[in-house]
Amino acid sequence: MLQALGIPVDVEAVYLELLHHPGLTQGQLAERGGRSVRTLRRSLVHLADLGLISRLAGRPVRFVAARPDAAVEVLISSRQQQFAVARTAARALYASLPAERRHRTDEELELVFGREAVAARFRQLQQSAVDEMMVLDRPPYAQDPENPGNGGEVELLGRGVRCRGIYAPEALEYPGALAALHEAMAAGEQARVCAVPLKLAIADRAAAILPLTQESGTMVDSALVVHTSTLLDALIQLFELLWQHAVPMSAGNAAGAPAEPQDQQLVTLLAAGLKDEAIARQLGVSLRTVHRRTGDLLDRIGARTRFQAGLQAARLGLLPDA
Repeated sequence: MLQALGIPVDVEAVYLELLHHPGLTQGQLAERGGRSVRTLRRSLVHLADLGLISRLAGRPVRFVAARPDAAVEVLISSRQQQFAVARTAARALYASLPAERRHRTDEELELVFGREAVAARFRQLQQSAVDEMMVLDRPPYAQDPENPGNGGEVELLGRGVRCRGIYAPEALEYPGALAALHEAMAAGEQARVCAVPLKLAIADRAAAILPLTQESGTMVDSALVVHTSTLLDALIQLFELLWQHAVPMSAGNAAGAPAEPQDQQLVTLLAAGLKDEAIARQLGVSLRTVHRRTGDLLDRIGARTRFQAGLQAARLGLLPDA
């Protein structure tokens, strides 16, 4: 549990011993764990400095462990502050470099090869975000599309990072994709759907990652990382243009969430370009029901095609607010 915070295994073992057996003396701790007194003393000092243990009044000296939830939360907060200071210092150091050092082509573009390396580089970029993460999502993927996971994004949202995602309709047809999207939206992600020309992720408008090649149906095995440059500015503008034209998704469409008017649910998915099978999964109804409700909706709003339905729905105020 504590190794992620830089606490060695042997020191954590002492904390766990006190957590399960409060009030032990130094001698009892040494005897129970087979530790030398010198090694144990260092561990106790380390834990006390971190606020993970404290002494009880009286003699002999006995120790108790702090509540793990509260103590670890304090440690995490302290570590995050240290990271923020280090990040600020690194940016200031970079800004102090001469212009010719800050704008070298070999430092503005970075090539990444190998599926695992691409996935790791994306996670690194995602974890570095402080203000905003912008993502264009479409197949193919560097990781298993049937088990995409969104833990990294939920963690970002939890620490106040704004996350915006634009999804290609085909990205939502993978098993579990809609559920993962709703989970992220419930945590605060802003999501929209439209035809997406490429995969892209931009962190803090300072760096972006996109596939080096794009072959439909195969996983991403090479990527280009773009740092501050006119190319990055163009990618940011591409995202913003797509964002203006994409169809907003509503978290209320999630299973178990408060129901929206049926017309709004259906027309949002139709306008987003989802296929009937994906719409049926989204609404939790049969394919036959989707066909019937789509026909009824087109008749009622005077549209002959899905595209016309999207235009009419916008005029009638059936789509979520953009």
